[in-house]
Amino acid sequence: MSGLDAGVDVTGQAAAREGFEALARALDGLLEGDEVYLASFSGEDSDFVRFNRGEVRQAGAVTQRTLTLDLARGRRHASGTLTLAGDLEVDRPRLARLVRDLREALGHLPEDPYFLYATEPRSSERTDAGALPEGAAAVAAVQAAAQGRDLVGIWASGAIHAGFASSLGQRNWYSTRSFNLDWSFYHRADKAVKAGYAGFTWDEAAFRRKVDWAGEQLRAVARPARTIAPGRYRVFLAPAAVHEVVSILCWDGFGLKAHRTKQTPFLKLVEGEARLDPRVTLVEHTAGGVAPNFQEQGFLRPDAVPLLRAGGYAECLVSPRSAQEYGVATNGASAGEAPESLDLAAGDLPQAEALARLDRGIWVGNLWYLNYSDRSACRTTGMTRFATFWVEGGEVVAPLDVMRFDETVYRMLGDNLVALTAERELILDANTYGGRSTSSARLPGALVDDFTFTL
Repeated sequence: MSGLDAGVDVTGQAAAREGFEALARALDGLLEGDEVYLASFSGEDSDFVRFNRGEVRQAGAVTQRTLTLDLARGRRHASGTLTLAGDLEVDRPRLARLVRDLREALGHLPEDPYFLYATEPRSSERTDAGALPEGAAAVAAVQAAAQGRDLVGIWASGAIHAGFASSLGQRNWYSTRSFNLDWSFYHRADKAVKAGYAGFTWDEAAFRRKVDWAGEQLRAVARPARTIAPGRYRVFLAPAAVHEVVSILCWDGFGLKAHRTKQTPFLKLVEGEARLDPRVTLVEHTAGGVAPNFQEQGFLRPDAVPLLRAGGYAECLVSPRSAQEYGVATNGASAGEAPESLDLAAGDLPQAEALARLDRGIWVGNLWYLNYSDRSACRTTGMTRFATFWVEGGEVVAPLDVMRFDETVYRMLGDNLVALTAERELILDANTYGGRSTSSARLPGALVDDFTFTL
């Protein structure tokens, strides 16, 4: 591929920051008395391309900016959000109206006993330009990858911005550029191969490896499907499947409030009744993700917060509200206290040897429809999806029809964990509702014994 635009959008990133700073200066002049404001800015400059049968079906660009304002007086506070025009002369009077509306609301609101915001200003700046392909080059690469196959998917790339400002003088800015190609090679009916390639710097060789592997799976998917009986099987969970398992653990798995109210699915782990394999170490790695390193009350996030360490529970994510309620220090978690930049430590199994080590069993490319079947036991259930294969002698024999699993994480990532791959995959959330998601995960694949399929 030719045409990497590394650094080309730095001017656009600078313009976004200047617009944010101008809004903060305007807010500084709108306060009265002992009022305090907390302002959170978000925005993106994104290109999107939708593909079907390897051809462009829709292409476009999105530029959007929003500002969420929390106006406080003591422990009373009210918030509202503006979609910005990007023109200060247009946005300034709209911002003034929002401040007046919030000021009026404050007189009718009770005090919030758990309201907490950063009172010691700690400003920060992070701008990453990345090395993304130009739009035409990205389209050409995807079309070349299709090579007559039915490739369907979406390309998203560009800059994501976030900012925080307070009347106490704090200013935080974050802007990063990334790309995400979420695609499938479709065969027929429910038979397809799903793949993805995402990151901050385009690597043509890495992309070709993903395309070649997806092509191999597509040829295997075309074989007659096989149905096997429910039971326990040796499985290899590809990184995308591991991502689904780890993602469900984020449902109250790591937040302080869920722990204090005993709603966490890791209750047995926390209370010493169960452990995971010592090779399992999971970190909220903000420094390596797409999410900003600060949150909406102005607290900075550490580069890394260990969540699971050597098979045991490490630390909770603590939002300002939980910090205030339970009398502990916050570590910059957002209100939901869910990880946004997951990082599961690698193992020592070379990816190239995964099929051979699996030997006889099931290769699981993807999982979906996950839920808890027994939350207190950290037991999950879900369905296989897309490329799932029966393997014998380290070779793919046939695609498998859809199956349901029901298994505890203590077995998957504990007693029955055989190995984690040495290579890991960066997975960026492809969600674009309201804006491109900033959730990410870097994960290995997992070889697991006695994995339970119920139908």
